[in-house]
Amino acid sequence: MSDSVPSSNVTTNNLAPTGSLPPTEHNHPDAPLGAPARVVVKSWKAPIAFAVFAIGAILLFVAFGRDGDSTFPLSTDSDLIQLPAVVLPTRATGIVIAVLLVLLAAVSAWMVASARKIPLWFMAVFAVLFLIGFLTWASAGQSIPIPGLLIGTVSLSVPLIFGALGGVISERVGVVNVAIEGQLLAGAFVSAVVASVTGNPFVGLIGAVVAGGLVSFVLAAFSIKYLVDQVIVGVVLNVLVTGLTSFLYSQVLTNNATVLNSPPRFDRLPIPLLSEIPIIGPTLFRQTIVVYFMYIAVALVFWGLFKTKWGLRVRAVGEHPQAADTVGIKVNPTRFWNVMLAGAITGLGGAYFTLGSVGAFNKEMTAGAGYIALAAVIFGRWDPIRATLAALLFGFASNLQYVLGAIGSPVPSEFLLMLPYVVTIFAVAGLVGRVRGPAAAGRPYVSS
Repeated sequence: MSDSVPSSNVTTNNLAPTGSLPPTEHNHPDAPLGAPARVVVKSWKAPIAFAVFAIGAILLFVAFGRDGDSTFPLSTDSDLIQLPAVVLPTRATGIVIAVLLVLLAAVSAWMVASARKIPLWFMAVFAVLFLIGFLTWASAGQSIPIPGLLIGTVSLSVPLIFGALGGVISERVGVVNVAIEGQLLAGAFVSAVVASVTGNPFVGLIGAVVAGGLVSFVLAAFSIKYLVDQVIVGVVLNVLVTGLTSFLYSQVLTNNATVLNSPPRFDRLPIPLLSEIPIIGPTLFRQTIVVYFMYIAVALVFWGLFKTKWGLRVRAVGEHPQAADTVGIKVNPTRFWNVMLAGAITGLGGAYFTLGSVGAFNKEMTAGAGYIALAAVIFGRWDPIRATLAALLFGFASNLQYVLGAIGSPVPSEFLLMLPYVVTIFAVAGLVGRVRGPAAAGRPYVSS
């Protein structure tokens, strides 16, 4: 009887000569025995980005450092629990953070060189440190209230999150939803008119849901039934809704603003106990009912997509419609109804403009929020939770331009105006790069 090892237990890593294989997880000493070898591709994208930001931090925080103290109040006047404000010496804080960023950039380069994956928390720490340094530098001798900064972030993110959820559902089922902008704008217009006429904001919400669903109905009909290119249909719908609402606003709403464009707004509803938690309470639990609907929508979409039979069918149709058809799933009806569901959810985001934020409809008031929401879908890798976090990032960038402008920051106003879009481009192109979305997204399906 031979003592040789059975061939089924021998991995390719054991047979290959040293240095003949690319780095794999199985090659690492911490990898479990018998684990399948998976090639780890070395990508220097993150270390290069970290290095660029570290150099920028050295120039901004050290070479062009500012003197004085930066104050960050952590509580509002109405908080039950009052936290002391944080006061940081501007120049010293900038130097310390610049050094830390250089060290983190060097560590990320070492990780990639040794074929180790850079964890998400590492990127988050780097981003938070840079943000603290930038806010400290920009607010030298001034004060930035943290609760106000976060509350504004959530408010600006609500339409983006609803739009991103609609985009996730639509693209997961195989239809590219470029029409998020049109769905938001339609929801904002109809909710304003309906709530103004009825005097009831809840009826306005229902009108926004119907409006978003109707825009999605057109998208689904042309892209699924008549096989028109989905991106073209989405762009045309955005232009159509923008032109239609602008015409009705100037010709109808302007002349009858009291009757048709004076919707009642939702009041803020503080949640007992939770609203008194420092920082988190004012930010998350002193909001309007539309924001609370958003929390529920994020949880339901995540649970539905990954924990239910409905979600399994949606993902199957978006990944491999032919296989789904083979097991009895009706591909095109599934796509049709879920695209309409996505539009209905997005319509709620449009209602927030008129019933929770601005208080009246204005021409082109969404201002490209639908395209930012679409970027959040890609940045979030078609996952509801990640897309929500991406939308919050873009909302934070939008709010930051207002905050820095209010305190007289030395950052040029032109840069502040383009800050949200710079963050969007960097996030999608710099951090995400090439990602694989649902395999059948954008491809019409014809049953054979």
